Amino acid sequence: MGAFGALVIVVVAVVVDFFWLDVDQKRWGWMKSWTKFQKGLFFSGFAIVSVLIYVGLSLE
Repeated sequence: MGAFGALVIVVVAVVVDFFWLDVDQKRWGWMKSWTKFQKGLFFSGFAIVSVLIYVGLSLE
């Protein structure tokens, strides 16, 4: 449950920042010309890398 909870927190924080908090597009403006597929691919890759890092650091 710990890995899943951490992943959910990170993904929700990034998605909320992208769609709700960054109204001036100062942080995510570099993705302005991307298609929806490219943005989805980016966020999916971000989630996968986050899980891999968390699992990698959790191993003893």
